[in-house]
Amino acid sequence: MPEASSTPRALNGPDHGTRARVARLILEKGPITASDLGERLGLTPAAIRRHLDNLTSEGMIEARDARPTPGRRRRGRPARVFAINEAGRDAFVHAYDDLASNALRFLAQSAGPEAIGEFARSQVADLERRYKPMLDAVPAEQRVRLLAEALSSDGYAASAGQAPAPGGGDQLCQHHCPVAHVAAEFPQLCEAEIEAFSRLLGTPVRRLATIAHGDGVCTTHVTPRGDVAGGEEHAPATTSARRTAGGGSQHKDV
Repeated sequence: MPEASSTPRALNGPDHGTRARVARLILEKGPITASDLGERLGLTPAAIRRHLDNLTSEGMIEARDARPTPGRRRRGRPARVFAINEAGRDAFVHAYDDLASNALRFLAQSAGPEAIGEFARSQVADLERRYKPMLDAVPAEQRVRLLAEALSSDGYAASAGQAPAPGGGDQLCQHHCPVAHVAAEFPQLCEAEIEAFSRLLGTPVRRLATIAHGDGVCTTHVTPRGDVAGGEEHAPATTSARRTAGGGSQHKDV
């Protein structure tokens, strides 16, 4: 997949550098408090509040009450956290979405739908070549976390953690997709990516939700290696994401 643009088009310009950093950190780490943002970026409370107010007024982020920590009671008003919304996520969309969509439509019309799948697999092949050596060098139980770190370095704002019960396994969440608008029309892009994840991790994976279909996060369930029938090292991926998820996201903050 193409790498993500580092700065949203809506935030380009000499006066918006810090605001773009704030927005990107909210995209990658949100929901997040103002104090955490200030600490990570080295900004004063007044400065971070100014940027948050501007981003809120521009419709790029939204404030909400933080979820209470289980088993702990908090006095006073609940903490406020900030999260990217759909408009804010759209601001990070790659500048060439329209051109890419038009090119893929032309490819489908001139060479047939199967050519889209071949193109998608060729695009993700570079990602797979770059990731495979470092994933093969670590124990299997560390690969999901390392894959998330590698994806984040390529602009996908990914995180990893345990999947919600029942079933167990790991969960890979991509909070940003630089080709989401194109993938909404051409799901072969997502299918090629998920097939590559399965090969890289050596176990079946299943998409539960995708940004391309309107979910807030691309959520991928990774089957525990011990549950793979016959202990196959590279079982085929399952891509029936939204059918399995019942059309909704099963994302768990990780």
